[in-house]
Amino acid sequence: MTQPPSSLPASDLPVVRLKPKANARAIRRGFPWVYANEMVLDRRTSKMPAGTIAVLEDNERKEIALVTVNPNSKIVCRVLDRDTRDVPDRAWFATRLDKALTLRERLFDAPFYRLVHAEADELPGVIIDRFGDTAVIQPNAAWADVLLQQLTDALVDVTGVKNVIKNAGGRGRQLEGLDNEDKVLVGSMPEGPLPVVMNGATYFADLSGGQKTGLFYDQRPNHGFAARLADGQRVLDVFSHVGGFGLAALAGGATSALCVDGSAAALELAAKGAEASGMSDRFEARQGDAFDALSALNEAGEKFGLVICDPPAFAPAKPALDAGLRAYERIARLASGLVEENGYLVLCSCSHAADLSAFTGACLRGIGRAGRCAQLIHTGQAGPDHPLMPQLAESGYLKSLVFRL
Repeated sequence: MTQPPSSLPASDLPVVRLKPKANARAIRRGFPWVYANEMVLDRRTSKMPAGTIAVLEDNERKEIALVTVNPNSKIVCRVLDRDTRDVPDRAWFATRLDKALTLRERLFDAPFYRLVHAEADELPGVIIDRFGDTAVIQPNAAWADVLLQQLTDALVDVTGVKNVIKNAGGRGRQLEGLDNEDKVLVGSMPEGPLPVVMNGATYFADLSGGQKTGLFYDQRPNHGFAARLADGQRVLDVFSHVGGFGLAALAGGATSALCVDGSAAALELAAKGAEASGMSDRFEARQGDAFDALSALNEAGEKFGLVICDPPAFAPAKPALDAGLRAYERIARLASGLVEENGYLVLCSCSHAADLSAFTGACLRGIGRAGRCAQLIHTGQAGPDHPLMPQLAESGYLKSLVFRL
């Protein structure tokens, strides 16, 4: 990939321009993206290498922002800076990383958190999760791939981490036309899964072969809320991954937790976490399809005081929305039949395309089809290390609904 200039003054940077009918006001007020249908995609702009740094102008040739350009993406421009004189270099990255670190250090006692949450932390398309001395970067936009060395150097400068790993498994990389090659950028890959203590339980993050960056930090506060309902309860955690809700529930006093997931490797890590937490005697794992497992438990007449379903994104984009909502409805129906009278049901969605209203509607339809009545007692979102960019609805992707049935 061609390396764009990283230290040129704005006057020497290429210029890209909005069409007359594009909403320049929204971008000036903070919206961070420019779509292909809003841009003047002439021959010059269309030939720009993915990741080129440029100055964005409105149709009257007034500067708006410093942007990165990828003509191969539906999101042609991502806003990097409102000051067009600032061009990303090691110091520029360090300023943003230090700002992100300051927030996390105020929120958490130990260095285990999402350090950078893309646009909300002023690094569009960049995800960085921290596991003590190891950081995992997902550069999900072309510009971050091009400037990965500067980003990595600044990350080490600011945080002092010893190991930095590139994770290329993000869906956004495919949409940006980027490679899927994971690699170690600094230091070495941890020899095995790393222990992470959250909500009184020990989890294990597999940074080399696990899902995403190895652990879902975003659900931490929702795990904690569910754990408050778990004392003395029999708990079912479906789509459990490495034991997210189940282990937190056991730490909260659950009499037992059954974790269901399709991945044997994830369940092995959940069992390892239960053992490290001293809770193996109350932990059980079952591998298999979640829908089949829910159906089988219903047929067996099983009941639980707390049931949690935290599936993968059934509606990752608008074309999948209708099918995704039907899947959420089905999950809610099957799970509702397993909840004891006056028990609790937690239903989650990480689908960008399904907003809170649509997801809640699907859940209520499923609960109603199961013949249950519900009180909605809590609505959760991602933790504060996953800040929401108010102008970008997509950054508020996670929804967690807690019902009493």
